[in-house]
Amino acid sequence: MNLVTQVYETSKLNPEKIAYHFMGKDTTYAELDQQVSTFALGLERLGVEKGDHVAFLLGNTPHFLISLYATMRIGATAIPINPIYSPTEISYILHNSDAKVVIALDQLLPLVEKAAGSFPAIERYIICETDPYVAQNVAALPDAVKEKVDLFTHFFSRELPNRAPITVDENETAIILYTSGTTGHPKGAMLTHKNLYSNARDVADYLGFSETDRVVATLPVFHVFALTVVVNAPLLKGATILLVPRFSPEDVFETIKAHEATVFAGVPTMYNFLYQYPQGKTEDFDTIRLAISGGSSLPVALLHNFEEKFQVKISEGYGLSEASPVTCFNPRDRDRVPGSIGTNIVNVTNKVVDEFGDEVPVGEVGELVVQGPNVMKGYYKMPEETASAIRDGWLYTGDLARQDENGYFYIVDRKKDMIIVGGYNVYPREVEEVLFEHRDIVEAAVIGVPDTDFGEEVQAYVVMKDGADRNVDKLKEFCAARLAKYKIPKTIEFLNELPKNTTGKILRRSLKDQVKQ
Repeated sequence: MNLVTQVYETSKLNPEKIAYHFMGKDTTYAELDQQVSTFALGLERLGVEKGDHVAFLLGNTPHFLISLYATMRIGATAIPINPIYSPTEISYILHNSDAKVVIALDQLLPLVEKAAGSFPAIERYIICETDPYVAQNVAALPDAVKEKVDLFTHFFSRELPNRAPITVDENETAIILYTSGTTGHPKGAMLTHKNLYSNARDVADYLGFSETDRVVATLPVFHVFALTVVVNAPLLKGATILLVPRFSPEDVFETIKAHEATVFAGVPTMYNFLYQYPQGKTEDFDTIRLAISGGSSLPVALLHNFEEKFQVKISEGYGLSEASPVTCFNPRDRDRVPGSIGTNIVNVTNKVVDEFGDEVPVGEVGELVVQGPNVMKGYYKMPEETASAIRDGWLYTGDLARQDENGYFYIVDRKKDMIIVGGYNVYPREVEEVLFEHRDIVEAAVIGVPDTDFGEEVQAYVVMKDGADRNVDKLKEFCAARLAKYKIPKTIEFLNELPKNTTGKILRRSLKDQVKQ
Protein backbone atom coordinates (compact mmCIF):
# COMPACT_ATOMS: atom_id res chain seq x y z
CA MET A 1 0.00 0.00 0.00
CA ASN A 2 1.16 3.54 -0.76
CA LEU A 3 -0.45 6.98 -0.97
CA VAL A 4 -1.54 6.62 -4.59
CA THR A 5 -3.19 3.22 -4.17
CA GLN A 6 -4.94 4.40 -0.98
CA VAL A 7 -6.56 7.33 -2.80
CA TYR A 8 -7.47 4.97 -5.65
CA GLU A 9 -9.16 2.61 -3.17
CA THR A 10 -11.04 5.48 -1.52
CA SER A 11 -12.36 6.55 -4.93
CA LYS A 12 -13.89 3.08 -5.31
CA LEU A 13 -15.21 2.69 -1.76
CA ASN A 14 -16.46 6.26 -1.23
CA PRO A 15 -16.65 7.90 -4.68
CA GLU A 16 -19.01 10.76 -3.76
CA LYS A 17 -16.96 11.92 -0.77
CA ILE A 18 -15.46 15.40 -1.31
CA ALA A 19 -11.70 15.14 -1.76
CA TYR A 20 -10.95 18.86 -2.08
CA HIS A 21 -12.64 22.25 -2.32
CA PHE A 22 -11.13 25.07 -4.34
CA MET A 23 -12.49 28.48 -5.27
CA GLY A 24 -16.15 27.57 -4.77
CA LYS A 25 -16.02 24.10 -6.35
CA ASP A 26 -16.09 20.67 -4.72
CA THR A 27 -14.29 17.71 -6.28
CA THR A 28 -15.13 14.16 -5.22
CA TYR A 29 -12.66 11.32 -4.72
CA ALA A 30 -14.00 9.67 -7.90
CA GLU A 31 -13.38 12.88 -9.84
CA LEU A 32 -9.92 13.35 -8.31
CA ASP A 33 -8.95 9.80 -9.21
CA GLN A 34 -10.15 10.31 -12.79
CA GLN A 35 -8.15 13.55 -13.01
CA VAL A 36 -5.03 11.83 -11.68
CA SER A 37 -5.45 8.83 -13.99
CA THR A 38 -6.03 11.03 -17.06
CA PHE A 39 -3.01 13.23 -16.37
CA ALA A 40 -0.85 10.18 -15.61
CA LEU A 41 -1.71 8.73 -19.03
CA GLY A 42 -0.92 12.11 -20.57
CA LEU A 43 2.51 12.13 -18.93
CA GLU A 44 3.19 8.65 -20.25
CA ARG A 45 2.24 9.74 -23.77
CA LEU A 46 4.78 12.55 -23.46
CA GLY A 47 7.40 9.91 -22.78
CA VAL A 48 7.59 10.14 -18.98
CA GLU A 49 8.62 6.73 -17.66
CA LYS A 50 9.01 5.07 -14.31
CA GLY A 51 11.98 6.64 -12.53
CA ASP A 52 11.93 9.89 -14.54
CA HIS A 53 11.98 13.21 -12.68
CA VAL A 54 9.09 15.68 -12.97
CA ALA A 55 9.50 19.16 -11.47
CA PHE A 56 6.59 21.31 -10.22
CA LEU A 57 6.45 25.10 -9.99
CA LEU A 58 2.96 25.18 -8.48
CA GLY A 59 1.10 26.68 -5.54
CA ASN A 60 -2.06 25.82 -3.59
CA THR A 61 -4.24 24.78 -6.53
CA PRO A 62 -5.73 21.49 -7.74
CA HIS A 63 -2.92 21.39 -10.34
CA PHE A 64 -0.51 20.47 -7.55
CA LEU A 65 -2.62 17.62 -6.16
CA ILE A 66 -3.28 16.18 -9.63
CA SER A 67 0.34 16.54 -10.78
CA LEU A 68 1.78 15.02 -7.60
CA TYR A 69 -0.43 11.96 -7.53
CA ALA A 70 -0.26 11.45 -11.32
CA THR A 71 3.54 11.53 -11.21
CA MET A 72 3.69 9.00 -8.38
CA ARG A 73 0.98 6.90 -10.06
CA ILE A 74 3.31 6.04 -12.96
CA GLY A 75 6.34 5.53 -10.74
CA ALA A 76 8.05 8.80 -11.68
CA THR A 77 9.69 11.07 -9.09
CA ALA A 78 8.10 14.41 -8.13
CA ILE A 79 10.25 17.47 -7.43
CA PRO A 80 8.19 20.30 -5.87
CA ILE A 81 9.88 23.70 -6.19
CA ASN A 82 8.85 26.95 -4.55
CA PRO A 83 7.39 28.94 -7.49
CA ILE A 84 8.59 32.26 -6.09
CA TYR A 85 12.22 31.21 -5.88
CA SER A 86 14.57 33.39 -7.88
CA PRO A 87 15.53 32.24 -11.40
CA THR A 88 18.99 31.38 -10.05
CA GLU A 89 17.55 29.11 -7.34
CA ILE A 90 15.12 27.44 -9.76
CA SER A 91 17.90 26.99 -12.29
CA TYR A 92 20.11 25.20 -9.76
CA ILE A 93 17.36 22.78 -8.72
CA LEU A 94 16.33 22.00 -12.31
CA HIS A 95 19.96 21.29 -13.23
CA ASN A 96 20.74 19.30 -10.10
CA SER A 97 17.53 17.25 -10.12
CA ASP A 98 17.82 16.04 -13.73
CA ALA A 99 14.19 16.99 -14.39
CA LYS A 100 12.71 15.70 -17.64
CA VAL A 101 9.39 17.59 -17.47
CA VAL A 102 8.41 20.85 -15.74
CA ILE A 103 4.82 21.64 -14.73
CA ALA A 104 4.42 25.36 -14.07
CA LEU A 105 1.80 28.02 -13.40
CA ASP A 106 1.02 30.27 -16.33
CA GLN A 107 2.40 33.29 -14.46
CA LEU A 108 5.82 31.67 -14.91
CA LEU A 109 5.53 31.57 -18.71
CA PRO A 110 8.36 34.16 -19.16
CA LEU A 111 10.60 31.96 -17.03
CA VAL A 112 9.64 28.90 -19.08
CA GLU A 113 10.44 30.79 -22.28
CA LYS A 114 13.87 31.64 -20.92
CA ALA A 115 14.46 28.16 -19.53
CA ALA A 116 13.40 26.27 -22.67
CA GLY A 117 16.71 27.04 -24.36
CA SER A 118 18.79 26.75 -21.19
CA PHE A 119 17.81 23.22 -20.14
CA PRO A 120 18.17 20.84 -23.06
CA ALA A 121 17.50 17.83 -20.80
CA ILE A 122 13.96 19.07 -20.13
CA GLU A 123 11.76 17.64 -22.84
CA ARG A 124 8.39 19.24 -22.05
CA TYR A 125 6.90 22.19 -20.15
CA ILE A 126 3.27 21.84 -19.06
CA ILE A 127 1.54 25.16 -18.35
CA CYS A 128 -1.29 25.18 -15.79
CA GLU A 129 -3.76 27.85 -16.92
CA THR A 130 -5.26 30.22 -14.36
CA ASP A 131 -5.61 33.10 -16.83
CA PRO A 132 -8.17 32.78 -19.70
CA TYR A 133 -5.76 34.49 -22.10
CA VAL A 134 -2.84 32.17 -21.48
CA ALA A 135 -3.51 30.22 -24.69
CA GLN A 136 -2.84 33.40 -26.64
CA ASN A 137 0.37 33.94 -24.70
CA VAL A 138 1.53 30.40 -25.50
CA ALA A 139 0.65 30.91 -29.17
CA ALA A 140 2.91 33.96 -29.19
CA LEU A 141 5.95 32.02 -27.99
CA PRO A 142 8.85 31.46 -30.41
CA ASP A 143 8.41 28.23 -32.37
CA ALA A 144 11.48 26.63 -30.78
CA VAL A 145 9.92 27.16 -27.34
CA LYS A 146 6.34 26.39 -28.35
CA GLU A 147 7.36 22.95 -29.56
CA LYS A 148 8.23 22.07 -25.96
CA VAL A 149 5.05 23.49 -24.35
CA ASP A 150 1.66 21.86 -23.63
CA LEU A 151 -1.36 23.30 -21.82
CA PHE A 152 -2.52 21.45 -18.69
CA THR A 153 -6.14 21.38 -19.89
CA HIS A 154 -5.07 19.70 -23.12
CA PHE A 155 -4.73 16.41 -21.26
CA PHE A 156 -8.39 16.53 -20.21
CA SER A 157 -9.80 17.33 -23.64
CA ARG A 158 -10.97 13.77 -24.16
CA GLU A 159 -12.25 11.02 -21.91
CA LEU A 160 -9.58 8.43 -21.16
CA PRO A 161 -10.08 5.08 -19.41
CA ASN A 162 -9.32 5.02 -15.70
CA ARG A 163 -6.36 2.78 -15.04
CA ALA A 164 -5.15 1.44 -11.70
CA PRO A 165 -1.78 2.68 -10.39
CA ILE A 166 1.26 0.68 -11.44
CA THR A 167 3.10 -1.40 -8.87
CA VAL A 168 5.96 0.55 -7.30
CA ASP A 169 8.50 -0.77 -4.80
CA GLU A 170 8.12 0.99 -1.45
CA ASN A 171 11.83 1.86 -1.40
CA GLU A 172 11.76 3.68 -4.74
CA THR A 173 12.05 7.47 -4.60
CA ALA A 174 8.66 9.19 -4.74
CA ILE A 175 9.73 12.79 -4.10
CA ILE A 176 12.93 14.79 -3.97
CA LEU A 177 12.50 17.77 -1.65
CA TYR A 178 15.14 20.46 -1.79
CA THR A 179 15.96 21.81 1.65
CA SER A 180 16.65 25.52 1.92
CA GLY A 181 19.77 24.91 3.99
CA THR A 182 21.72 27.51 5.95
CA THR A 183 24.76 27.62 3.72
CA GLY A 184 25.60 26.72 0.15
CA HIS A 185 23.22 25.13 -2.34
CA PRO A 186 20.04 23.33 -1.28
CA LYS A 187 20.22 19.55 -0.92
CA GLY A 188 17.65 17.19 -2.45
CA ALA A 189 16.24 14.86 0.21
CA MET A 190 15.10 11.63 -1.46
CA LEU A 191 11.87 10.43 0.15
CA THR A 192 10.58 6.98 -0.75
CA HIS A 193 6.98 5.80 -1.09
CA LYS A 194 7.45 4.07 2.27
CA ASN A 195 8.74 7.29 3.87
CA LEU A 196 5.74 9.32 2.70
CA TYR A 197 3.09 6.68 3.37
CA SER A 198 4.35 5.76 6.84
CA ASN A 199 4.59 9.38 7.99
CA ALA A 200 1.17 10.33 6.61
CA ARG A 201 -0.34 7.22 8.24
CA ASP A 202 1.37 7.71 11.59
CA VAL A 203 0.62 11.44 11.77
CA ALA A 204 -3.03 10.85 10.82
CA ASP A 205 -3.39 8.14 13.47
CA TYR A 206 -1.53 10.11 16.13
CA LEU A 207 -3.71 13.19 15.58
CA GLY A 208 -6.94 11.29 15.06
CA PHE A 209 -7.67 12.26 11.45
CA SER A 210 -10.84 10.73 10.01
CA GLU A 211 -12.99 10.98 6.87
CA THR A 212 -15.19 13.54 8.64
CA ASP A 213 -12.34 16.06 8.93
CA ARG A 214 -12.18 19.19 6.79
CA VAL A 215 -8.59 20.43 6.74
CA VAL A 216 -7.60 24.02 5.92
CA ALA A 217 -4.66 23.98 3.47
CA THR A 218 -3.23 27.49 3.46
CA LEU A 219 0.35 26.42 4.18
CA PRO A 220 2.32 26.21 0.88
CA VAL A 221 1.64 22.65 -0.29
CA PHE A 222 5.08 22.35 -1.91
CA HIS A 223 6.57 22.56 1.60
CA VAL A 224 7.07 19.27 3.45
CA PHE A 225 5.03 20.29 6.53
CA ALA A 226 1.95 20.98 4.43
CA LEU A 227 2.63 18.08 2.09
CA THR A 228 2.22 15.53 4.88
CA VAL A 229 -0.13 17.22 7.35
CA VAL A 230 -2.65 18.98 5.08
CA VAL A 231 -2.36 16.92 1.86
CA ASN A 232 -1.19 13.32 2.27
CA ALA A 233 -2.57 12.57 5.75
CA PRO A 234 -6.11 13.87 4.98
CA LEU A 235 -6.25 12.07 1.61
CA LEU A 236 -5.00 8.89 3.25
CA LYS A 237 -7.98 9.00 5.64
CA GLY A 238 -10.56 10.08 3.06
CA ALA A 239 -10.93 13.57 4.57
CA THR A 240 -11.60 16.82 2.71
CA ILE A 241 -8.88 19.36 1.87
CA LEU A 242 -9.94 23.03 1.79
CA LEU A 243 -7.40 24.57 -0.58
CA VAL A 244 -6.68 28.25 0.16
CA PRO A 245 -4.49 29.81 -2.58
CA ARG A 246 -2.59 32.12 -0.22
CA PHE A 247 -2.59 32.93 3.47
CA SER A 248 -4.52 35.86 4.87
CA PRO A 249 -6.35 35.99 8.23
CA GLU A 250 -9.57 37.03 6.49
CA ASP A 251 -9.45 34.07 4.07
CA VAL A 252 -8.67 31.62 6.88
CA PHE A 253 -11.54 32.81 9.07
CA GLU A 254 -13.96 32.81 6.11
CA THR A 255 -12.91 29.30 5.06
CA ILE A 256 -13.32 27.91 8.58
CA LYS A 257 -16.79 29.45 8.91
CA ALA A 258 -18.05 28.56 5.41
CA HIS A 259 -16.98 24.90 5.58
CA GLU A 260 -17.06 24.26 9.34
CA ALA A 261 -13.40 23.29 9.13
CA THR A 262 -12.14 20.92 11.82
CA VAL A 263 -8.33 21.09 11.40
CA PHE A 264 -6.03 24.08 10.91
CA ALA A 265 -2.26 23.82 10.50
CA GLY A 266 0.07 26.80 10.45
CA VAL A 267 3.51 28.09 11.31
CA PRO A 268 4.03 30.46 14.27
CA THR A 269 3.95 33.55 12.06
CA MET A 270 0.48 32.59 10.80
CA TYR A 271 -0.78 32.20 14.36
CA ASN A 272 0.69 35.60 15.16
CA PHE A 273 -1.09 37.24 12.20
CA LEU A 274 -4.38 35.57 13.14
CA TYR A 275 -3.99 36.70 16.75
CA GLN A 276 -3.14 40.28 15.77
CA TYR A 277 -5.97 40.54 13.19
CA PRO A 278 -8.29 43.28 14.55
CA GLN A 279 -11.49 41.60 13.32
CA GLY A 280 -10.61 38.19 14.78
CA LYS A 281 -13.25 36.86 17.20
CA THR A 282 -13.36 33.94 19.62
CA GLU A 283 -16.02 32.16 17.57
CA ASP A 284 -13.79 32.19 14.46
CA PHE A 285 -12.23 28.90 15.60
CA ASP A 286 -15.42 27.36 17.01
CA THR A 287 -15.44 24.32 14.70
CA ILE A 288 -11.69 23.63 14.89
CA ARG A 289 -11.01 20.49 16.92
CA LEU A 290 -7.29 20.47 16.19
CA ALA A 291 -4.90 23.39 15.67
CA ILE A 292 -1.39 22.31 14.64
CA SER A 293 1.82 24.34 14.74
CA GLY A 294 5.13 23.40 13.12
CA GLY A 295 7.88 24.73 10.88
CA SER A 296 9.65 26.54 13.72
CA SER A 297 9.31 26.97 17.48
CA LEU A 298 6.09 28.58 18.69
CA PRO A 299 6.78 31.27 21.34
CA VAL A 300 5.04 30.27 24.57
CA ALA A 301 3.60 33.78 25.07
CA LEU A 302 1.99 33.65 21.64
CA LEU A 303 0.62 30.16 22.32
CA HIS A 304 -1.08 31.32 25.54
CA ASN A 305 -2.39 34.54 23.96
CA PHE A 306 -3.85 32.72 20.96
CA GLU A 307 -5.46 29.99 23.04
CA GLU A 308 -7.00 32.51 25.40
CA LYS A 309 -8.46 34.56 22.54
CA PHE A 310 -9.79 31.72 20.38
CA GLN A 311 -10.43 29.06 23.02
CA VAL A 312 -8.63 26.30 21.13
CA LYS A 313 -5.55 24.32 22.13
CA ILE A 314 -2.56 24.33 19.77
CA SER A 315 -0.64 21.07 19.35
CA GLU A 316 2.98 21.82 18.56
CA GLY A 317 5.10 19.28 16.71
CA TYR A 318 8.47 18.95 15.04
CA GLY A 319 9.80 17.69 11.76
CA LEU A 320 12.31 18.21 8.97
CA SER A 321 12.35 17.47 5.25
CA GLU A 322 14.74 14.56 5.71
CA ALA A 323 12.17 12.81 7.96
CA SER A 324 9.12 13.25 5.72
CA PRO A 325 8.85 15.37 8.04
CA VAL A 326 7.16 14.64 11.40
CA THR A 327 9.01 12.98 14.29
CA CYS A 328 7.30 14.47 17.37
CA PHE A 329 3.90 15.87 18.35
CA ASN A 330 2.16 16.80 21.54
CA PRO A 331 -0.10 13.79 22.22
CA ARG A 332 -3.89 14.03 22.26
CA ASP A 333 -4.36 11.55 25.10
CA ARG A 334 -2.01 13.27 27.56
CA ASP A 335 -1.31 16.78 28.75
CA ARG A 336 -0.06 19.23 26.17
CA VAL A 337 3.15 20.88 27.43
CA PRO A 338 3.62 24.51 26.32
CA GLY A 339 7.04 25.04 24.74
CA SER A 340 7.45 21.33 24.02
CA ILE A 341 7.38 19.63 20.62
CA GLY A 342 5.79 16.62 22.34
CA THR A 343 6.74 12.97 22.31
CA ASN A 344 7.73 10.37 19.72
CA ILE A 345 4.98 9.69 17.19
CA VAL A 346 4.27 6.00 16.67
CA ASN A 347 7.05 4.05 14.87
CA VAL A 348 9.55 6.94 15.23
CA THR A 349 12.27 7.29 17.86
CA ASN A 350 13.98 10.54 18.88
CA LYS A 351 16.89 10.88 21.27
CA VAL A 352 19.36 13.56 22.37
CA VAL A 353 23.06 12.82 21.95
CA ASP A 354 26.45 14.40 22.59
CA GLU A 355 29.19 15.02 20.01
CA PHE A 356 30.17 11.33 20.17
CA GLY A 357 26.64 10.07 19.47
CA ASP A 358 26.05 8.91 23.04
CA GLU A 359 22.68 9.67 24.62
CA VAL A 360 22.85 12.45 27.21
CA PRO A 361 21.09 12.37 30.61
CA VAL A 362 17.52 13.65 30.94
CA GLY A 363 17.46 17.46 30.99
CA GLU A 364 20.80 17.98 29.29
CA VAL A 365 21.15 19.70 25.91
CA GLY A 366 22.48 17.82 22.91
CA GLU A 367 21.72 17.21 19.25
CA LEU A 368 18.37 15.64 18.35
CA VAL A 369 18.68 12.47 16.25
CA VAL A 370 15.87 10.47 14.68
CA GLN A 371 15.23 6.90 13.55
CA GLY A 372 12.18 5.44 11.80
CA PRO A 373 10.53 4.42 8.52
CA ASN A 374 10.11 8.11 7.67
CA VAL A 375 13.85 8.87 7.40
CA MET A 376 15.04 9.65 3.86
CA LYS A 377 17.25 7.32 1.86
CA GLY A 378 19.76 10.15 1.33
CA TYR A 379 20.54 13.35 -0.55
CA TYR A 380 20.37 13.19 -4.34
CA LYS A 381 23.87 12.93 -5.85
CA MET A 382 25.47 13.91 -2.51
CA PRO A 383 26.98 10.77 -0.89
CA GLU A 384 29.27 12.68 1.48
CA GLU A 385 26.45 14.86 2.81
CA THR A 386 24.31 11.74 3.18
CA ALA A 387 27.00 9.98 5.20
CA SER A 388 27.30 13.03 7.45
CA ALA A 389 23.54 13.28 8.03
CA ILE A 390 22.77 9.58 8.54
CA ARG A 391 25.12 7.77 10.90
CA ASP A 392 24.60 4.28 12.32
CA GLY A 393 20.98 4.39 11.19
CA TRP A 394 20.23 7.72 12.90
CA LEU A 395 19.39 11.01 11.16
CA TYR A 396 21.29 13.93 12.73
CA THR A 397 18.93 16.92 12.63
CA GLY A 398 21.31 19.77 13.49
CA ASP A 399 18.85 20.94 16.16
CA LEU A 400 19.78 21.27 19.82
CA ALA A 401 17.22 19.77 22.15
CA ARG A 402 16.58 18.33 25.60
CA GLN A 403 14.19 15.71 26.95
CA ASP A 404 12.33 15.76 30.26
CA GLU A 405 11.57 12.86 32.59
CA ASN A 406 8.14 12.34 30.97
CA GLY A 407 9.54 11.82 27.48
CA TYR A 408 8.67 15.28 26.14
CA PHE A 409 11.24 16.94 23.87
CA TYR A 410 12.10 20.65 23.71
CA ILE A 411 13.93 22.35 20.86
CA VAL A 412 16.53 24.66 22.33
CA ASP A 413 17.76 26.07 19.01
CA ARG A 414 19.54 25.35 15.77
CA LYS A 415 23.05 24.09 16.43
CA LYS A 416 24.43 26.64 13.96
CA ASP A 417 22.48 29.54 15.54
CA MET A 418 23.87 29.18 19.07
CA ILE A 419 25.62 32.34 20.31
CA ILE A 420 28.72 32.11 22.51
CA VAL A 421 29.25 35.19 24.69
CA GLY A 422 32.52 35.06 26.61
CA GLY A 423 32.35 31.27 26.74
CA TYR A 424 28.69 31.17 27.77
CA ASN A 425 26.07 29.59 25.52
CA VAL A 426 23.13 31.78 24.57
CA TYR A 427 20.24 30.22 22.64
CA PRO A 428 18.43 32.77 20.46
CA ARG A 429 15.04 31.20 21.15
CA GLU A 430 15.47 31.79 24.89
CA VAL A 431 15.90 35.54 24.33
CA GLU A 432 13.13 35.65 21.73
CA GLU A 433 10.71 34.02 24.18
CA VAL A 434 11.35 36.87 26.64
CA LEU A 435 10.89 39.55 23.98
CA PHE A 436 7.57 37.96 22.94
CA GLU A 437 6.34 38.42 26.51
CA HIS A 438 6.46 42.21 26.02
CA ARG A 439 2.95 43.45 25.31
CA ASP A 440 4.04 45.86 22.54
CA ILE A 441 6.28 43.46 20.58
CA VAL A 442 4.66 41.74 17.60
CA GLU A 443 7.69 39.81 16.33
CA ALA A 444 11.27 39.26 17.45
CA ALA A 445 14.42 37.58 16.18
CA VAL A 446 17.83 37.25 17.81
CA ILE A 447 21.24 36.57 16.24
CA GLY A 448 24.87 36.59 17.28
CA VAL A 449 27.23 39.20 15.88
CA PRO A 450 31.03 39.48 16.27
CA ASP A 451 32.38 41.21 19.38
CA THR A 452 36.07 41.99 19.94
CA ASP A 453 35.91 41.47 23.70
CA PHE A 454 33.55 38.53 24.12
CA GLY A 455 33.69 36.77 20.75
CA GLU A 456 30.00 37.37 20.08
CA GLU A 457 27.22 39.59 21.36
CA VAL A 458 23.44 39.27 21.27
CA GLN A 459 21.61 41.42 18.75
CA ALA A 460 17.81 41.62 18.61
CA TYR A 461 15.42 42.75 15.89
CA VAL A 462 11.87 43.58 16.91
CA VAL A 463 8.63 44.67 15.26
CA MET A 464 6.52 46.86 17.54
CA LYS A 465 2.79 47.55 17.53
CA ASP A 466 1.76 50.80 15.86
CA GLY A 467 2.25 53.73 18.21
CA ALA A 468 4.32 51.75 20.72
CA ASP A 469 7.25 53.39 22.49
CA ARG A 470 10.46 52.41 20.68
CA ASN A 471 12.74 52.84 23.65
CA VAL A 472 15.81 50.60 23.55
CA ASP A 473 16.76 51.21 27.18
CA LYS A 474 13.31 50.22 28.44
CA LEU A 475 13.38 47.04 26.38
CA LYS A 476 16.79 46.17 27.80
CA GLU A 477 15.43 46.75 31.31
CA PHE A 478 12.55 44.41 30.47
CA CYS A 479 15.04 41.75 29.42
CA ALA A 480 17.32 42.36 32.41
CA ALA A 481 14.50 41.41 34.77
CA ARG A 482 14.20 38.03 33.06
CA LEU A 483 17.63 37.11 31.69
CA ALA A 484 21.21 36.72 32.87
CA LYS A 485 23.35 39.73 32.06
CA TYR A 486 25.28 38.06 29.22
CA LYS A 487 21.99 37.09 27.49
CA ILE A 488 20.60 40.63 27.34
CA PRO A 489 20.68 42.04 23.77
CA LYS A 490 23.52 44.53 23.48
CA THR A 491 21.82 46.14 20.51
CA ILE A 492 18.14 46.24 19.53
CA GLU A 493 16.99 47.32 16.09
CA PHE A 494 13.43 48.20 15.14
CA LEU A 495 12.05 46.89 11.85
CA ASN A 496 8.68 47.20 10.15
CA GLU A 497 8.84 43.54 9.18
CA LEU A 498 11.14 40.57 9.74
CA PRO A 499 12.44 38.61 6.72
CA LYS A 500 10.53 35.35 6.19
CA ASN A 501 10.39 32.47 3.76
CA THR A 502 7.23 31.40 1.95
CA THR A 503 5.99 29.36 4.92
CA GLY A 504 6.31 32.38 7.21
CA LYS A 505 9.43 31.13 9.00
CA ILE A 506 11.62 33.99 10.21
CA LEU A 507 14.98 33.94 8.45
CA ARG A 508 17.77 34.65 10.93
CA ARG A 509 20.19 33.96 8.08
CA SER A 510 18.97 37.05 6.20
CA LEU A 511 19.51 39.18 9.29
CA LYS A 512 23.05 37.82 9.63
CA ASP A 513 23.73 38.61 5.96
CA GLN A 514 22.65 42.22 6.56
CA VAL A 515 25.17 42.51 9.39
CA LYS A 516 27.99 41.29 7.10
CA GLN A 517 27.24 43.92 4.45
